[in-house]
Amino acid sequence: MLKYEWIYSQLLAQIQTGALQSGSKLPSIRQLTQQFSCSKSTILTSLKKLEDQHLIYALPKSGYYVVDHQLPYQPQLNEYIDFATSSPSWHAFPYKDFQHCINKAIDTYQADLFRYGTPKGLPSLITEAKKLLTNYQLFTKEENIFITSGVQQSLSLLSIMPFPNGRSTILVEQPSYHLYMDYLKTYGLPAIGIKRTSDGIDLHELESIFSKHNIKFFYTMPRLHNPLGTSYSKKEKDAIRNLAYKYDVYIVEDDYLADFEQNHKMDPLFTDDSQAHVIYLKSFSKIMFPGLRIGLAVLPDVFIDTFQQYKNTTDIDSSMISQAALELYLKSGMFERYQKKVSEAYAIRANRLQQAITTHLAEYQASTEVCMHSHIILPKQVNINKLIQHLTQRNIFLDTIYRNYLDEFYYERILKLNVSNVEESKIDTGIKEIAQALNNPNHYF
Repeated sequence: MLKYEWIYSQLLAQIQTGALQSGSKLPSIRQLTQQFSCSKSTILTSLKKLEDQHLIYALPKSGYYVVDHQLPYQPQLNEYIDFATSSPSWHAFPYKDFQHCINKAIDTYQADLFRYGTPKGLPSLITEAKKLLTNYQLFTKEENIFITSGVQQSLSLLSIMPFPNGRSTILVEQPSYHLYMDYLKTYGLPAIGIKRTSDGIDLHELESIFSKHNIKFFYTMPRLHNPLGTSYSKKEKDAIRNLAYKYDVYIVEDDYLADFEQNHKMDPLFTDDSQAHVIYLKSFSKIMFPGLRIGLAVLPDVFIDTFQQYKNTTDIDSSMISQAALELYLKSGMFERYQKKVSEAYAIRANRLQQAITTHLAEYQASTEVCMHSHIILPKQVNINKLIQHLTQRNIFLDTIYRNYLDEFYYERILKLNVSNVEESKIDTGIKEIAQALNNPNHYF
């Protein structure tokens, strides 16, 4: 081992054991040369390595200080099986690759970090986003793309801003994305629901609602619905679009799992929108990580000025560092390679989930589509809360369906299943435990 590497390892050990705490000042270079009996250049090489790893930082004419003494968290194998959490499996993300992009972004966009950002988002990221969207058969102009702080910001702005049709009521599938349901309920916005099942929605009911109610827009997840895990067929999507045209209702399409679609012939509603009535939303939360807080909104021309105005009053811009890092991640090809890898891994989990449901829960109505989200319909006599409580004691975590519905809408007896955070080898075991619990008469009213 070279001398500077040995000195580096000694200082690293002091930082990691807490002998040198966060904010602590390291001994001076002169003191270190005396302590380790070496030259000044050897000490500087050791310190440079610690600085490159963001463990210490230098203050001119003062010395070197510890940034953080804590060890990076190492993922542990869990004893529990978590069917409730829908966030991505964090330890699968290539942090080193993205760290390169963050560091490069800081170097490249130093001056921009001291400005308030751009109204629509970082222009170079919008350019890369336009290229990315073509992979989903979504073709648009750069001026129609907005960078938002996740899909939630887009939904919030669209819900409160005026629409060209002059209407105010929002139509949502039931069940639907729980955080958006929370938003509608918290702010008391006018909203009604339409039932969605494994078989889709009743198109006659949809037309009746469009014709009789003051519908501003229809919020839908056509692809890999959360929490049902189902998708609309092309025929259904065509019918929904045509009804929207007929009754001048806009469609807000949440394509949050576009990156995991295995059927490349499955296009978004936006693809065949001939009358500019579809607003397309995409998130990076599932394919990358929620903390990135970056989403895309693709808007028809008629919405651009109003959306811009409302966005300016709520958020000057999304994080410039996140935007710049994501731009480099896309441009470098890292995103494409990672997307392929993680999509294949999640497809394996989704297939394992579907196989386990077919094997152990065959008597229950369930989704047959291969997706990380799935569900089964429980008999009326099952006490869902008691069932979930029992399985929690067995280290199997499940979530109720209540938050996925509007308060006044009748909710189905749905047991949600998500394998985003379940180890592949444990999926069958967890579903088998659920099946056994359902066979226990103690979990019935």
